[in-house]
Order: sequence, then structure tokens, then C-alpha cells
Amino acid sequence: MRKERPKNLDLATVKFPITATASILHRVSGIIVFIALAIFLTLLNCSLTSEQDFYRVLGYFDNFLFEFVMWGALTGLAYHAVFGVRHMIQDLGFWEELDSASLSAKIGFILTAVLSVLAGILVW
Repeated sequence: MRKERPKNLDLATVKFPITATASILHRVSGIIVFIALAIFLTLLNCSLTSEQDFYRVLGYFDNFLFEFVMWGALTGLAYHAVFGVRHMIQDLGFWEELDSASLSAKIGFILTAVLSVLAGILVW
């Protein structure tokens, strides 16, 4: 007889471990960095076209929405870099146990928060 396993389709009730959350957010930050790279390369191309276009791109930095996007992109890059190094260290065989992996994820979140504040200071 086949035993039916319980099914929980409400993902809001699922409690992910901090290591799973860190891994999922690392993938999300990779997408953010990829999209931001396209935006930044477009702005670079536009700024190198002519002197007028350079000053037009420079004027974008006075817009709060643009500054917020810039801060978000820098925060995503910081997160992706910090947790990318964490993943590489894990690939070397360290921090693979649950306790050390959880501690490294918490330290990574704190380090990313500090870098995010520094990025905010740099942008604003």
C-alpha cells in the first residue's frame, strides 16, 4: 500500500534555514547584478557618445530614483561578492557543517549590511 505524504502548498508557512535563504538570495543578487550591468554599460556607452550626452548622464545622478537604483545595484553586487566568496570557501571543504554554515551566513549578512550602508554613503 502506498502511503500518502502530507502536502503543504502554502509556501508562506515554510521556514527555510538561514543557509537556504542565503543561497536563494545569492541567486537573486546575481540576477540583479546582471540587469544592473546592462544598465551601467548602456549609460557608459551613452556618456562616451558626445559631451552633451555625458552631461545628460551626469544629470541622472541628481534623480533620487536613479540614486536608489544605483544603491540597490551596489548592494546586490556586494551581497553577490560576499556570498560568492562564502560559496567558494565551502567548495574548498570548509564551513560545510550546519553550525559553521549558519554562522558564516550570519556573518555574510552583517558584512553585506555594512557594505550596503557604505554604498549608501557613497551614492548619497
